[in-house]
Amino acid sequence: MEEKELIRSVYKQMYDGMISKDAAVLREVLDDSFVLVHMTGMRQSKEEFIKAVLNGTLNYFSAEHEHLPVEINGDTAVLTGQSYVAAAVFGGGRNNWHLQQKCSMKKTDGKWKITRSIASTY
Repeated sequence: MEEKELIRSVYKQMYDGMISKDAAVLREVLDDSFVLVHMTGMRQSKEEFIKAVLNGTLNYFSAEHEHLPVEINGDTAVLTGQSYVAAAVFGGGRNNWHLQQKCSMKKTDGKWKITRSIASTY
């Protein structure tokens, strides 16, 4: 599989883990240094994010990946994922969003992992 497809696969696996509330998948694709920057500016570490997914603070129901451009620079990459997402977050009702996650990634020991994601809409 080409590098860009491997990177896209990691992004899709992250969403699969978010939707299925699978901590093992999320721990696999998120680097230990991972930070999620929410649209509000709130920041969550890897374990804070996983806990919020598991306890229902962040509920993801589906994601249709519309655009997944990738830029690679050696062992680092940026994927700007644009996905149509159904979710209920922070006690709000279920809604659909055009959610963009600008994911910084690094390749360590032959595996791509997400180090940072900045969420916004598109």
